[in-house]
Order: sequence, then C-alpha cells, then structure tokens
Amino acid sequence: MKALFPGSFDPVTLGHLDILERAARLCDTLTVAVLGNPSKQPLFTAVERAAFLTESLRHLPNVRVDIFSGLLADYALRENIDVIIRGVRSERDYQVEEQRALVNRGLTGGVDTLLMVSDTKYRHISSSAVREILSANGSERFFTIFSEMVPAVVAEKLKEK
Repeated sequence: MKALFPGSFDPVTLGHLDILERAARLCDTLTVAVLGNPSKQPLFTAVERAAFLTESLRHLPNVRVDIFSGLLADYALRENIDVIIRGVRSERDYQVEEQRALVNRGLTGGVDTLLMVSDTKYRHISSSAVREILSANGSERFFTIFSEMVPAVVAEKLKEK
C-alpha cells in the first residue's frame, strides 16, 4: 500500500512525528508531502520544512519526503496513492478532516483517507501553538518548552529565529 501524509508542517511537531511513525508501520511506502504555498507566509520555507522532516524520519526506510503545491487530489493521483493519512487531535479536527476526506475521495475517484488519533501526550501540541509562542518573543524558559513540542533540529532553528 502506498500512503500519503500531507501537511504544511510549519513547523513539524512531535505529534506529527508520532503519527508518521505509526503510519509508516501500516504501509509499504509513505510519502510525507510538504505543502509549498507561496501565498502564505510560513515560518520556514517548504525546503526547510522538508529538510526537518527528512532529518527526523531518516530512521524509517519506507518514508520519503516531497514538496507539492496545488490540489492534494491532483498530487495523490499523480503519485498513484492508495490512501491519504491525516492526524486528528480533537472533535473539531475530526470534523474538518471528515469534510476534506469526502472532497478528496470525490476528486480522486475513490482514494480514501485514514484518520489517526493523536496520542494523548501530544494532543495539546500544534504548529500554530509553536508559532504563537515564538511570536511572543518568549524568554529562554519558552525555548525549553520547544524541546517538548518539536524535534531537536527544529528547536535549534526556532532559537535562531
């Protein structure tokens, strides 16, 4: 089975990595697709985000990282994807992902989405929370929190920002 885990990963969190590691056990190949949307102003470029993911996932031989733009459905069809994998932390996430799954299934002619529930120890972590902490120009105390939210390679880059 060929699976796809898409996202902006701005930045990648430990919650993302938990889902990705669990998803990698379920499929033959897993493509992690980083959304490169030039109209948004991300904290990190798509190339930087892809590099963070590559570094963090290199222990998983069946995982590859790619960058895409445009419709996810087009990318999934182009890459001959069997299933899209998404993580959910809450009921609100589920509602959003359910709608996306239905749209993508229709646009792809049947590619299903597998929703994976986040581990409870990561449910409070989100990329937007990390960005919010950073934008508040947090003290050194906040930078220690990053080590509990993001991979070490990302925590170091956040300190630089």
